[in-house]
Amino acid sequence: MSDNKEKLFTEFTAPTTQEWLDKIQADLKGADFNKKLVWRTDEGFSMQPFYRREDVLKLKTPDALPGEFPFVRGNKKDNNTWYVRQNIEAADAKEANAKALDVLNKGVDSLGFHFHGDSISAEFVETLLDGIECECVELNFCTCKRRSLELAKLLVAYFEKKGYDKEKIVGSIDWDPIEKIVMKGKDTSKILSLAPQLVDIFKDYPNFRCIAVNTVSLNNAGAYIVQELGYALSWGNEYLSELVEAGVAPELAASKIKFNMGITQNYFMEIAKFRAARMLWADIVKQYEPKCDCACRMCVNASTTTYNMTMFDSYVNLLRTQTETMSAALAGVHSIVVEPFDVVYEQPTEFSERIARNQQLLLKEESHFDKVVDPAAGSYFIEELTTSLADAAWKLFLKIEDEGGYLEAVKKGTVQDDINATNAKRHADAAKRKEFILGTNQFPNFTETSEGRRPVSCSCHCGSKEESAFKKIESARLAADFEQLRLQTEAGGKAPVAFMLTIGNLAWRQARAQFSSNFLACAGYKIIDNLGFDTVEEGVEAAMKAGADIVVLCSSDDEYATYAVPAFNCLANRAMFIVAGAPACMDELKAAGIENFIHVKCDVLETLKGYNAKLGIK
Repeated sequence: MSDNKEKLFTEFTAPTTQEWLDKIQADLKGADFNKKLVWRTDEGFSMQPFYRREDVLKLKTPDALPGEFPFVRGNKKDNNTWYVRQNIEAADAKEANAKALDVLNKGVDSLGFHFHGDSISAEFVETLLDGIECECVELNFCTCKRRSLELAKLLVAYFEKKGYDKEKIVGSIDWDPIEKIVMKGKDTSKILSLAPQLVDIFKDYPNFRCIAVNTVSLNNAGAYIVQELGYALSWGNEYLSELVEAGVAPELAASKIKFNMGITQNYFMEIAKFRAARMLWADIVKQYEPKCDCACRMCVNASTTTYNMTMFDSYVNLLRTQTETMSAALAGVHSIVVEPFDVVYEQPTEFSERIARNQQLLLKEESHFDKVVDPAAGSYFIEELTTSLADAAWKLFLKIEDEGGYLEAVKKGTVQDDINATNAKRHADAAKRKEFILGTNQFPNFTETSEGRRPVSCSCHCGSKEESAFKKIESARLAADFEQLRLQTEAGGKAPVAFMLTIGNLAWRQARAQFSSNFLACAGYKIIDNLGFDTVEEGVEAAMKAGADIVVLCSSDDEYATYAVPAFNCLANRAMFIVAGAPACMDELKAAGIENFIHVKCDVLETLKGYNAKLGIK
């Protein structure tokens, strides 16, 4: 068999890198290689269009083994299983318990309970966990950070009362005071001193973590991947150093920290992110000289992002969350939360929660993603991406450390300014359709209406009313601006009718009509497309019969000099007139009184806001 393989390969001459480049340059026909094919990532580095074995030989990541330091290839050696987690609002302990028992029979093996600090009591804990075999299910709790110590004591008392094996208790308390500072500007620094006490309470529970690093909040605020990764490392190191300085053994301190990270739709980059995160965190923990390398393992709960979710065409959210879940699963995370597709506009329904669970179960039971450890290993592209992302994140980590550490950076507002700037840039890019939001700023559903749906605002379980002491992160989902625009249009009572006056060159008029239809449908306008007209007069007459509020002239740049002014004059201000494109004769057309042009360089959002204003929609 091996001889046949050798003979087969000898029939082919392996091309060199230069031969590949020569072929690519020939196919580009003079176009710039760097502009056309090199990917300039938002993370601050560039990726080539292809990689070869020689590129990977210089990297260290391919030498790593699964389950061994620095854990770039995962924490496990023999499988890639992860916990399927569902979060549950537990305002009422009995109702939350009933829901938990129900979903545990439907494929979930990890629960996340969210509840107000005022609810905490021994009775609450017993009611919440009644009938749940805590040795068989991962349990996660999120409540007021000021009451987490009390919760920790009650949980340990409950576990001991039930006689559970301490090593079989897996879970976490989401205690992360720094998150409140960075996201809300609240000064929670006074309770940071509780960290050693929390760790001490759970010191005999090797698989229960009580310190959280919630960079999922940065992810949901629009952070780029390198920002989330770099800040996660610095955030985690802040807690680790504080614990060690307080006298906690490095291996115990590290074993109590859990990272809750987000997952964006950047598929391969996310795989690389989690691989790089484990590698870099292992290197950081190693510097504290723990007694064993096992303390260097990074525990990550990954949640699909809500930043890119949409209220309109919401079933597209299923496509987003599915690819996000795939990337996290392939990357070997500890657990995954899939946000239901309707979470951004309503309390998730039983149907949407079932679909969210099944998205993970499908990957396990049908696609067998839980069987193979680090299947991305050895991929030239992903190995290079892992290294490049790690280098960029490490630079950010060192920058924050040089400035005094993560807590100091947060108090100065450095982190908040950075994330806010990214969020603003991404919204600006979305407005110009440089960042693609399927079903919202590109290819919207022309006939969809909100049907009473409205974006939900985030809720906070902390009852603190104190004023913000620091800068905070200002965030909105990427689609929020366009959704507000469509809701504004709906509130006008009647959707404006946009009529495509197609004439002249067949290819150009069809392309321009499609572009214009997608452009104007982003505001919820009713679109009427046409096969074409012989004269502009015929087109204008048809538009008036159709009750058009907007007439869009769709033709070629050369023909606009012939058609635009006659069409504009024939329309005689009976409807808004738009030329689709940016022809060379634009100045002449403007001189003739034509004001509106739509093309690929337009700020779509601002243009449509302006059109709504002209149409009297407020």
